[in-house]
Order: sequence, then C-alpha cells, then structure tokens
Amino acid sequence: MFTRDSELYGWGGLNEAMFLLVNRHHGPTLDSIALALTALGHPKLYPFYLAIALSWNAWRPASLPLRNVATFAIGYVVLSMVLVPVLKGMLDFPRPLAVLGEHVVTIVGKPDAAHSFPSGHAAFAVLVAASLAPGIARAAQIALAIFALLVCVSRLSTGAHFPADVLAGALLAIAVAAAVRRYVPNRKRG
Repeated sequence: MFTRDSELYGWGGLNEAMFLLVNRHHGPTLDSIALALTALGHPKLYPFYLAIALSWNAWRPASLPLRNVATFAIGYVVLSMVLVPVLKGMLDFPRPLAVLGEHVVTIVGKPDAAHSFPSGHAAFAVLVAASLAPGIARAAQIALAIFALLVCVSRLSTGAHFPADVLAGALLAIAVAAAVRRYVPNRKRG
C-alpha cells in the first residue's frame, strides 16, 4: 500500500533525511530567493506563462513551436486542474511540519496544512519546462530546466514538501507532457 510510512514514499528514511538536509539552510537572502522561486512556480501563474508562450510563438514561431504551447495549455488542464488535486485529496499526505514538528522544520512563508503529495508547484514548474523545451534553442532549454529545478528545491527549502512529493509532481508532469504531446499535431504556420 502506498502510504506516507511505506518504503515507496519514505525511501528507508532518505525522504526525511534529504528534506532536513535542504530545509536546515536558511538566511535572509536564501529565504527571499526560495519564496520568490516558490511564487514563480505557483500554478495560479498559468495565464501569465501561457501569455508569454503565445507571445513568444507569435513573435518568433520558429523558436517556440505552437505544438509546445498547445502541449503546455492542455497539459495544465490535465495536470494542475485534474490529476494533482485528485491525488492530493485521495492521498491526503501531511506536510513536513505536521510530521516532524515546528522544532525541526523551518517554515518560510505561510505554512500549508495538508495535502502534501504530489507537489503542485513542482508539477507545474516541470510541466512548463517539459512542454515548452522540445525543439527550442539549447540555452532556452537549459533555462527552463534550471527554473524547474530551482522551484522544486524551493519547496523543500520553504518547508512545504518532502522530496518524494516534489519528485512525484515532477514525474507526473513529465508523463503528462509526453502523453499530451503525442496527441497534439505538429503543424507549421503557412
């Protein structure tokens, strides 16, 4: 059974140990950066990111294929509006603060109370990268990958998620982007 106490989630104590390794490093600048990255990875920014992707495609269609933008748009609906909320509600895993206590976990920002698995922020940030990156310039691919990675790490730094939550969100996003991409036609503007 997949529970928060199972080896599949706990990784033999490694899930908690990795969380504590990241979460114990704090300072004003580091915390400000973590909060900013977490804010940039919030799924509520979907309209903003979609507008940027559509503008990029309209301005330089050869540099960002419309297929990528469509994959992102459809992937968001599947991932952030359906899969992540359903899984969070079904599994209802507790947040690190509830598991480890306030004497162990440093919370940066407003603490979330429940529904830790999977991470919606990680899922969204990785979806942005996984759906928009195929076929674009290498530098842009690297920038998208770094963005996704930093958002994922910020979720541990702010005390919001365990690594397993973040990894599950990231893997789910990659799977959704790949599945959606298979069904989005590759049409060039004529």
